[in-house]
Amino acid sequence: WVIENLLKNALDAMGGKGSISIDISSHPTYNLIDVTDTGKGIASVNIDKVFKPGFSTKKRGWGLGLSLSKRIIESYHKGKLSIKSSEVNKGTTFRIILRK
Repeated sequence: WVIENLLKNALDAMGGKGSISIDISSHPTYNLIDVTDTGKGIASVNIDKVFKPGFSTKKRGWGLGLSLSKRIIESYHKGKLSIKSSEVNKGTTFRIILRK
């Protein structure tokens, strides 16, 4: 569900054009999953807010997708979901770290 949510958000952010990439890498004690889009990016003033329940920059929706995604990764999988990088008008990379 978390990957699906990140992909849906990426599609929304790109407005019908651009690209999405998923990079998966394995390390001795953890796995990394980076989901990158070439969408509108996240303004620096919003970076600390995106995982808070109820926060959204969209006209529709409840602002629960990213907060629930973070909770699933951290509470159920003992991992971490974060924004690796984001630049307005260039795109965003979300990173998931899962311990082995």
